[in-house]
Amino acid sequence: MREISCDEIIKVIRGLCIDADCNLGDDVEAAFDRAIETDESPVAVEVIKELKQNSQIARDELVPICQDCGLAVLFIQLGQEVHVVGGDFKEAVNEGVRQGYADGYLRKSACHPFTRKNTGDNTPAIIHTEIVPGDKMKITIAPKGGGSENMSRVTMLTPAMGIEGVKDFVVQRVEEAGSNPCPPTVIGIGVGGTFERSAFLAKKALLRKIGERNPDPELAQVEEEVLERINKLGIGPMGYGGNTTSLDVLFEMEPCHIASLPLAVNIQCHAARHKEAVI
Repeated sequence: MREISCDEIIKVIRGLCIDADCNLGDDVEAAFDRAIETDESPVAVEVIKELKQNSQIARDELVPICQDCGLAVLFIQLGQEVHVVGGDFKEAVNEGVRQGYADGYLRKSACHPFTRKNTGDNTPAIIHTEIVPGDKMKITIAPKGGGSENMSRVTMLTPAMGIEGVKDFVVQRVEEAGSNPCPPTVIGIGVGGTFERSAFLAKKALLRKIGERNPDPELAQVEEEVLERINKLGIGPMGYGGNTTSLDVLFEMEPCHIASLPLAVNIQCHAARHKEAVI
């Protein structure tokens, strides 16, 4: 049994909060570069160049990529041979978020649903914990902004709608969202499980790197087909037109009930932020 202290968890999460909100991933930067070379709209190209410049300023000056620093969503794989010591695991996660958002001067967006009173420290975090073999803890943080999250949807299709119904719903959702989620977007799709599981799968899909295809060849083909359809909508970067409405479509699937076809579409803005660390 390996011991991991709450103090170490706090320190790691504090750093991940700041890193994720200030340093855009190399996969997103590479996707920007490809779009600059391939988009047929001069306006779209200029917008993407400005997004690149913004991300570079954020990196150089260690300031947030976007003023919406998101709710802190954490995916934690906890090795079954790990013993967390020195405090409460959940509170350690929240303390790491609390310190990261304070020390990084990141906007706190967590509030009461009805009074809208801010919690003041961006907690509680959204924590997804999975018990896995081994003696390590893998922590992935994915700050999620409100603009893109508001454009996301969960629906229960009839099984007869099948894969074509899934494709059509995703493309329609992106078209309806328009410029609201700050495109070029990344689209996470979750199919199967139950109502809540499909939403989890869609958000988990967003942790993959742009261009990282699903290992199932059939699903990989679906990702590419839906991406092509979305980029023919003409919404373009920030809604200014062009053929770069989305940078990628990432699909996750699990078995579901024989009477159901759960589908979740989780839209991520161009600041597809996620960072990870292993303790």
